[in-house]
Amino acid sequence: MGSKGWQPTESGTPQGSVISPLLSNIYLDSLDWLMADSGYEMVRYADDFILLCESESQAQAALETVREWVPKEGLTLHPEKTRIVEASQPGGGFDFLGYHFERGMKWPRKKSMDRLKDMIRMKTGRGQGRSMEQICRDINRTLGGWFEYYKHSNAKTHETVDRYIRGRLRSILRRRERRTGKGRGRDHQKWPNSYFTAMGLICLKQAHRAARQSL
Repeated sequence: MGSKGWQPTESGTPQGSVISPLLSNIYLDSLDWLMADSGYEMVRYADDFILLCESESQAQAALETVREWVPKEGLTLHPEKTRIVEASQPGGGFDFLGYHFERGMKWPRKKSMDRLKDMIRMKTGRGQGRSMEQICRDINRTLGGWFEYYKHSNAKTHETVDRYIRGRLRSILRRRERRTGKGRGRDHQKWPNSYFTAMGLICLKQAHRAARQSL
C-alpha cells in the first residue's frame, strides 16, 4: 500500500486507532490517581473525561490542577472542549460519549441525532418502490443498534424519533397516492401509529418503556 495522502507525525496517536484507548489509559492513569487523591470525582473513557464538582470555585481549582499536570506529561488539553459548565441550568450541559447531560437528564447529543436522521432520510426516500414492510425492516436495522446505545435517554427522545420516522413514512404513502407534502391530520387517521407497528416498525417509545420496566 502506498503512502500517498499520509504524513508522518512525531506526536499523538492515529484518530480511531485500536491502540489509542490503550495508550490513553497508560498516559492518563497517573491523572486518575491525582484527581482521586485531590478529592475530585472524575469520569473518564480513554482520553475523554469530565470532573464533577459542587461549585464553580471547586471546578476552577480542579481545572487548574489538570492544567498544571498536563504539560509535565507532554500532553495538551483540547482548547474547545476544555471548559466549565453549569449542568443544572438550561443550555448549560455538556456532551460526553455521544450523550448530552443537562438538568439531571440525558439525551443524544445534536451531532448524534443529526446522524440518525440522515440515515433515516436515506432509507425513506419518497420515490422508492419497496413495500412498506421492506422499508420498516430496513429502518429497524438502524434503530436496533441505535436504541441499544441510547436507550438510557429520557422518554421524550424516543417519542421524537418515532414521530420523525412515521412522518417520513406517511410522506411516502402520500406520494403513492399522487399527493405531495408531509403527512397531515387526515393521514394520521388513515395510517395511525398501529399501522406501522403492523408493518413491523420498531416503536422506540414502547421499547424504552419495556427497558425501564426490566430495570
